[in-house]
Amino acid sequence: MEENIKAKATFYDGLQVRLVSDLEKSLAWYRDVLGCEVDYWGHAVRGGMKLILQQAKDSSDVKPNQLSAKRDNYPTDWEGPDLGWDTFVHINYEELDLLIEEMKANGANIILGPIEKTHSNDVTFKNLYIQDPDGYIIVFG
Repeated sequence: MEENIKAKATFYDGLQVRLVSDLEKSLAWYRDVLGCEVDYWGHAVRGGMKLILQQAKDSSDVKPNQLSAKRDNYPTDWEGPDLGWDTFVHINYEELDLLIEEMKANGANIILGPIEKTHSNDVTFKNLYIQDPDGYIIVFG
């Protein structure tokens, strides 16, 4: 029996689109605090973290993610995050201390971390939670 194989289009970069209350302020924050390259299209890019910031019509339209429901069916004993996540950025485990120093020097609003935990499968992770001027939480881990 022959399988019906269909070609698929290639996906390249996926950029998160984020409504912000003050585009100029947000572009400056992502440039000066997170070290992103920014432009007036609203791009904020640093390595694999790629966002498009857009001016909200009204500040009430800016809605960071809320806390997700806890789950007991993850592959380990982890039940989910303790805060709402808007972006998760993978970084080199050994570079977390370097990132912490950089974020502190740049005046980042560190709201949690660094935290270090070991899952039931003996995988250890470290996370750092940063909050932008609109309340979006960026987790580095």
